[in-house]
Amino acid sequence: MSRAFRLRRRTARRYLALPLTIAGVLVTSGCGLFGSSHAANDALNGFLAALSSGDTAKAAAATDDPSAAKPVLDQVRSALRPKSIKAAVDHVDPGDSSTMANGAFTISWDLGGGRVWRYDSTAQLHVAEDGGDSWQVHWAPSVLHPKLATGQTIALRVQPAQPGSVMGSDGSPILSAQQVISVLLTPSKAGDLKKVAGTLAGALSRYDKSITAQSIVDGSKSVPDGDDYLVASLRQADYQRAKPAIYALPGVHFDANTRLLPPQRGFGSMVVPRIQSAVADKVSGHDGWSVVALDASGNVASELYAKPMRPGTSVSSTLDTRVQRAADAAVAPIAKPAVIVAMRPSTGEILAVAQNSAADKQGSIALTGRYPPGSTFKMVTAVAALSSGAVTPDTKENCPGTIRIGDRLIPNDNHFNKGVVPLHLAFAYSCNTTFAHVASGLDDDALTNAANQLGVGLDFDIPGITTITGSVPPAADTTELAEDGFGQGKDLVSPFGLALVAATIKSGTVPTPTLIAGEHTKVNGQPQPIPSTVLASMRSMMRDVITYGTGGLLRSMPNVAGKTGTAQYGDGSTSHAWFAGFDGDLAFATLEVGGGESTAAIKITKRFLTAIGG
Repeated sequence: MSRAFRLRRRTARRYLALPLTIAGVLVTSGCGLFGSSHAANDALNGFLAALSSGDTAKAAAATDDPSAAKPVLDQVRSALRPKSIKAAVDHVDPGDSSTMANGAFTISWDLGGGRVWRYDSTAQLHVAEDGGDSWQVHWAPSVLHPKLATGQTIALRVQPAQPGSVMGSDGSPILSAQQVISVLLTPSKAGDLKKVAGTLAGALSRYDKSITAQSIVDGSKSVPDGDDYLVASLRQADYQRAKPAIYALPGVHFDANTRLLPPQRGFGSMVVPRIQSAVADKVSGHDGWSVVALDASGNVASELYAKPMRPGTSVSSTLDTRVQRAADAAVAPIAKPAVIVAMRPSTGEILAVAQNSAADKQGSIALTGRYPPGSTFKMVTAVAALSSGAVTPDTKENCPGTIRIGDRLIPNDNHFNKGVVPLHLAFAYSCNTTFAHVASGLDDDALTNAANQLGVGLDFDIPGITTITGSVPPAADTTELAEDGFGQGKDLVSPFGLALVAATIKSGTVPTPTLIAGEHTKVNGQPQPIPSTVLASMRSMMRDVITYGTGGLLRSMPNVAGKTGTAQYGDGSTSHAWFAGFDGDLAFATLEVGGGESTAAIKITKRFLTAIGG
């Protein structure tokens, strides 16, 4: 307590010694000190309101020593940089005399990032020296915190959490802690902003094509005066390459921090960020933080609050880094949107979801895009027809260049004519006319049911990602059945859904897809199993596609089986390129949107399988 305050208390006591009894009577009657208590309460509330609003000058003016209070209030606010402050008076009690009171209050500092510092404190109040009825808070640093002493400052200290990793099913990291360098530009210090922006763009656009001189200039104009504009975030190796060109630029400075990153830029560009979002709380951990009082030398005098750091834990994903890299590399050079989805038929583990940059611009098309399947849908038609007992793989079927069913004239690709062939060869040659004819003899819901047995139409709730398998509505008439039978009707599938079809044929049942180990996938139904004889026939017929038919580019790969697809859309002048199949315990679907003939998808698939030793 200051000497001035002690003197003031002694003076008051001498002056009020005689009427104390009267004062006590007045309190009992509801006046006197009761009114003083309200005035003291108002004074404390005023101080706390100013402190909460950030008006340190007003808060200091509410004390009996503004010149001492304001620097402390400013320092604390500057050190903590609170998002908000909430304070509430608990109670104000009369002091030793009618000119003094003691207040208690609770204060809560929201420091951002989930950090909240809440504690109780006290303050002494007294009537102002000007002789009026106003009250003041007696200033002492302990008003801000009971442990804060004169001459001390406050500091916020953060202990960053050590993040865990996300590991792939092959034991290699999908996401791991890596140092990132932020390239920051303070426009007001850049001098010739256009020149600096041009140099930055020249050095950094190779790492992010969206960075241009104009984007930097525009971005710099959008930040408040004195603030920084984030130009780029670079991996350490990229920063070292760019450093000679940008390090000494005026207004440019750098900040290092640790982030969870994939093994290389673009790795699993669509799926890895979703995994990271799903496991963020587990993997990131929680930073530790403390508020400390520092002495004049900057040493910690006392710890006012501390929350310990909680390190992140490692999580496993079903992605296989080798398979994901191969898929990424296979689609990367394609100009049009291209994707690959790969999974393990025996378990449903998703091994890779790859999209090139053109596909990324259209969203998560590998998992949720819906496209006409073209001739890949003949897998569904074949399952339906074989299951009905109407045909076998050796049933002789006509494969003319065209066939009319209802009001629709259906052609083969370039009107090729194979004459009468066994069904398994019509499948290998991808005879539209054959499968339109076979489908037209099935029940209206036969293709819907077969698609469901193969996973298309099921709704999977997979932790970490959103997926759509596709839709195959029942046909309204024979013409629709025929169109659906070769994948050019109302049937739509996603690459994910088509990979599931291939996986089901390989494994014998619809596998339950998973992405994050230990997380349970929910599915909205349990389809009827496909007869084992039908599955065996399908596996053989899909190998025939490679050995004798449209998948001949993969003939050198002895374990690959699949189905090609050229799916027309729009006015029929353009088409999507599909290939779906399996190679051992690997099922996949490849799509090049607008890629034309299925050969385009087969070439992508060949690069993919070759890279993983297929």
